[in-house]
Amino acid sequence: MRRVQVMIVDDSAVVRQALTEVLNADPGIEVLCAVADPLLAMERMKTKWPQVIVLDVEMPRMDGLTFLRKIMAERPTPVVICSTLTEAGAATTLEALAAGAVSIVTKPKLGLRRFIEDASADLASAVKAASHANVNRLRVAHRTEPQQQPGVAPPKFTADAILAPSGPKAMQQTTERIIAIGTSTGGTQALEQVLTCLPRVSPGIAIVQHMPEKFTAAFASRLNNLCQIEVREAKHGERLLPGLALIAPGGKHMMLKRSGAYYYMEVIDGPLVNRHRPSVDVLFRSAAKCAGPNVLGVIMTGMGDDGARGLKEMRDAGANTIAQDEASCVVFGMPKEAIRLGGAQRVQSLGELPRSILDFGAGKRIEGK
Repeated sequence: MRRVQVMIVDDSAVVRQALTEVLNADPGIEVLCAVADPLLAMERMKTKWPQVIVLDVEMPRMDGLTFLRKIMAERPTPVVICSTLTEAGAATTLEALAAGAVSIVTKPKLGLRRFIEDASADLASAVKAASHANVNRLRVAHRTEPQQQPGVAPPKFTADAILAPSGPKAMQQTTERIIAIGTSTGGTQALEQVLTCLPRVSPGIAIVQHMPEKFTAAFASRLNNLCQIEVREAKHGERLLPGLALIAPGGKHMMLKRSGAYYYMEVIDGPLVNRHRPSVDVLFRSAAKCAGPNVLGVIMTGMGDDGARGLKEMRDAGANTIAQDEASCVVFGMPKEAIRLGGAQRVQSLGELPRSILDFGAGKRIEGK
């Protein structure tokens, strides 16, 4: 097996050493070098270009965001942002995602070495996922728009850990229509491209984007400033209204519920589902149970299979379902698995999704293709 060649760029010697040890311990990863700032990184890259870069944001001489933009303009390369878990740093980190970074690995201010060792499996998974990213897609997107024991994978719960499967009959159709979207790696750019195309009068949208705690509020705020529709982080009991998109908070599961004639969000704790919290499968199963034909399910770019079974449950409950196509995905994992399971009624490019959302909200059915 060919090892993924990685460069680490972080001004902390402790972080550089710990990341190097953890990543080199994985047989599928090789750390080429670990340097203190982007200028040193550019010197090393003249002789050997890495497959993946693990990049800090706040550094001397040149900040990580400037370095990232330079890379994406000259030679697009998968980048994993290694950022401190704070509200203050979230906005800058989200700028990095918008500029083409693949994903975020969070680190605390204190206890860095212990944290990195405990999160070794997550770190290795993030690097490997990044190595499969469609960097050409990242470049297009940029231009157009719980810790675990060391080395031990957490149990992979299904949505059964949160709520029971749907019954044999879906809820009868009503006039209010809603959208449920699930995405992961590459989803921050993809969601921005879709949501900024929607007019103020659009169906209510519930979104699960795999993202760490403290980052989802900043992500929602960023989208809210860019979009005509209102976008915010969901709160427990909040009603899902037309012209509003609610994003599941990092570290919490989000479910769709119905009370009389309207829908609202339930935000709860619970175990990791498919090793994620929030989980797309949890949102999609809840949509299948309480909305049936009143909901359009959309699974977008992402690594792994979270949401694939939930999309199949939605389709079985009478919902319309769409999977993003491979050509427009940064990582095709989640949509590919949903298609394989028969959950996707239709496969569409990212650019086609806004029209399908508006058509469904106007009462049209999404025909299979």
